[in-house]
Amino acid sequence: MGRVVAKAKGVSLSRISFLAAGDGKFFARLEAGGTCTLRVERVVVEYLSENWPDDEAWPDEISRPAPRSKSERGTAA
Repeated sequence: MGRVVAKAKGVSLSRISFLAAGDGKFFARLEAGGTCTLRVERVVVEYLSENWPDDEAWPDEISRPAPRSKSERGTAA
């Protein structure tokens, strides 16, 4: 999923790893068989959902979170 967002934004997978999880090696570790906490998973899936390209279908096997308001994201309205 990180690769879809990276391609759409024209940035590296490590950049999306950093933006989504605060760790530039996050997706590389998952691809190598690593794991993460449920909290990190939630944060990453929310980031990917908020940045998902409109022309790509969201994966059926992953529940997509409801969009959050700007105040819920900590962004000024």
